[in-house]
Amino acid sequence: QEFPGEPLVVASSLAEGTDRLVAKRIMARNQASLVAILPLPKDDYRKDFTSQESNEEFDGLLKVSLEVIELPAARSRAEAYAVAGRFVIEHSDVLIAVWDGKEAQGQGGTGEIVALARLRGIPIAWVHAGNRKPGTEEPTSLGEEQGTVTFEGFSV
Repeated sequence: QEFPGEPLVVASSLAEGTDRLVAKRIMARNQASLVAILPLPKDDYRKDFTSQESNEEFDGLLKVSLEVIELPAARSRAEAYAVAGRFVIEHSDVLIAVWDGKEAQGQGGTGEIVALARLRGIPIAWVHAGNRKPGTEEPTSLGEEQGTVTFEGFSV
């Protein structure tokens, strides 16, 4: 609603977990597109995935991507992830953050990227997501806030 007539494009690093969940959910919408923003060369990035199934899922998402952007080399993996997060912010109209609301726990963490989006005035759809007790759906860190969505900076 905020951007009528604009195409729906998700820019994602396609990391395991939430990045892929959000990408797949948006791609399930009619006429949505995906741009993969890889923090490392594809073959190096694969080293961060935990299984063959994860690599296959990654390959499948790359195949349906409108564009795949491999960012230039960084001094460290942490810096590469931070650069990818900043790249996404610099090329986005809206940030979807699935986040516990806590400060960044390292370079390029969700807290850092959300802070940058706020600084730049980018609207944020914040899905409150914390930890759960292992093997259950019972939240341990957010309680009743778990799963709620806060919208920041939207005019509509």
